[in-house]
Amino acid sequence: MASSKREHLVNTALGLFYREGFHATGIDRILAESGVAKMTLYKHFKSKDDLIIAALESRFAPAAERMAWAFTHLPPRDAILRVFDGLHAWISDQEFCGCAFINAAAEFHDRDHPVHRIAASYKAGTQAYFRGALERLEAAEPERLARQLQYLMEGAISMAHIEGPSDQALEARDAADRLMRAAGI
Repeated sequence: MASSKREHLVNTALGLFYREGFHATGIDRILAESGVAKMTLYKHFKSKDDLIIAALESRFAPAAERMAWAFTHLPPRDAILRVFDGLHAWISDQEFCGCAFINAAAEFHDRDHPVHRIAASYKAGTQAYFRGALERLEAAEPERLARQLQYLMEGAISMAHIEGPSDQALEARDAADRLMRAAGI
């Protein structure tokens, strides 16, 4: 039961942080929404920052699992393009409020802050995914091309957040396809 209360707190906090912001969402609001006692919250988390980190980690895990599956089950080029297909589905979701990791990094400017570091870690993991697939394709300059693919992905996310969801991810997918073809892969 304790782990389900912890999970419930994390899920409630994540939803509030994602929709309303990390600094704008107070502990009392999380407690009110979750129906969990303050003592229970502090039994599981020493601070609000620890709760934020747990919420971001819970957001990170499913994405990492999907990427790991694609990396091992799909041809590398398809694994890269699948990211943009998934991105399109996510952007099209009614609940889309931008990227929780970009939002976290924006609110926690100090690059040494644990929340900023977890956001950076997630983004580094995405870039490593692209780089790994590109290395399997024997692409020239896989590190550089991985960054370029990530720029397309991040740009699609940012523009969907600013403009409202549309075909940003599909357009980024097309650009990624063209970029890889130009690189001979």
